[in-house]
Amino acid sequence: MNRQNLLSALCLLLMLLGGGIVQAQTPERVQPHMEAVSEDEVRNLILLIGDGMGLAQVSMWRIEQSDEGSTAFDRAQNVALIATHSANNRVTDSAAAGTALACGCKTDNGTLGLTPEGEQVESMIERARRAGRPTGEVVTCALQHATPAAFYAHVSDRDDTEAITTWLVRSGVDLLFGGGAQYVTAAQRAQLQQAGYGLVTTLEEAERCPESKLLGLFADEHLPSALEGRGDYLPRATRLALDRLADEAQRRKSGFLLMVEGSQIDWAGHANDAEALVAEMEDFDRTVAVAMDFADTHPGTLVVVTADHETGGLSIPSNEADFKRSESGLRYAFSTEGHSGTLVPVYLYGAGAERIHGVMDNTALSHALMGLLGLE
Repeated sequence: MNRQNLLSALCLLLMLLGGGIVQAQTPERVQPHMEAVSEDEVRNLILLIGDGMGLAQVSMWRIEQSDEGSTAFDRAQNVALIATHSANNRVTDSAAAGTALACGCKTDNGTLGLTPEGEQVESMIERARRAGRPTGEVVTCALQHATPAAFYAHVSDRDDTEAITTWLVRSGVDLLFGGGAQYVTAAQRAQLQQAGYGLVTTLEEAERCPESKLLGLFADEHLPSALEGRGDYLPRATRLALDRLADEAQRRKSGFLLMVEGSQIDWAGHANDAEALVAEMEDFDRTVAVAMDFADTHPGTLVVVTADHETGGLSIPSNEADFKRSESGLRYAFSTEGHSGTLVPVYLYGAGAERIHGVMDNTALSHALMGLLGLE
């Protein structure tokens, strides 16, 4: 027997004696960017979306801190990057990007919850609700705005506020905090109350409201900016939403899903306003910290912090004489008053954080999260 035949015989003998070798040659199919096995069960997902927040915006916020590494983003246990282009443009808008994150589907700019061909796509919040899990949204814009609407509405025009509000009223989302009061008619409010919702206009009322379902309309359209008196609304509303959803999830013996948006990071980028951008990033950072603190005391909670796209084309040039501020104030540069097509970050913390990593499309992130929750 020559050497080649001897080696073949030995390999055949090993295969007959140990089936594990054969199995190892046929690995099971897994989701892209997800490990096949994890010790941590993901029951609760807190998805925080910094609208318009790219790596430069996070870098800006870190630079503005007195202590390097003192931001909530620095607590992340894992990171990834996502591409954000829409189905019909290399630069997405919030409707298409929101749909990609909410539904795991590319669509055209301006479209919510539909494929480019007009077919409805179920969002992760709709899937979680169908599975009997409590769901919620907390935003600083109108609840009918593009990103929050992408999680419950299916319309071809993001500006069709009337149609979006109709979807909101029948969405069944357990908790909704934001603006947009002027778009909800008296008849729709009565319909919501008949469906068991408590309707409130302040966080103080929300804290006292006994109903398990809650609609908080805190502004006619959008809430004030961080520079114009919004105060601690976003971190406080997020904490309240988490407590209420956790209580309801315990009652149902299930997990929950909460989407939180730092909506006005985007608007500061559109305005090329560095001071407003820092204020919005500070507010969002405090909100991320609330979510991470919650995960520390509630096993099975995954915190995911990402963006729908980057806004403003922000860059950080040398400040020459001073590390942080020049005599004229903040020293940053913008290349556009619109969105850009750059990759945006994903920060992960808590249960299952190690299972999502690498560079991927925003739709792949959505499917990975729904897979971890058992909603695929």
